[in-house]
Amino acid sequence: MVMVDRVVELMGSGTVAAFHIRENNVFVENGFFREPGLIENMAQTAAAGAGARPGAENKPPAPGYIGGIRNLKIFELPRTGDEIFTHITVLHEIFDATVVSGQVFLKDKLIAECELKIFLIK
Repeated sequence: MVMVDRVVELMGSGTVAAFHIRENNVFVENGFFREPGLIENMAQTAAAGAGARPGAENKPPAPGYIGGIRNLKIFELPRTGDEIFTHITVLHEIFDATVVSGQVFLKDKLIAECELKIFLIK
């Protein structure tokens, strides 16, 4: 399941990616993109940014899993047909673990945010 359509911007330790929510998405329920989808979108945006950085050798992102979620706040759920923009900032990288801050926007409105601990399988 892919939750990122395109990387919009790479800057320093940050990534911005776009995702168009389709009706057949596994996380869509009653026309809304549910909370687990927003979290997975943030994690995949972090992975896409890591894979697109200079020196990443154009390899696909390494598989990984979410090891922790902190300070999750969801203010609004987007609907099918909406395009969301996810901003990720890498806060720490220690061994195979990366801690990121994620924010999801619908147009210019912040709709979700959290801190994720992501572990990569190498």
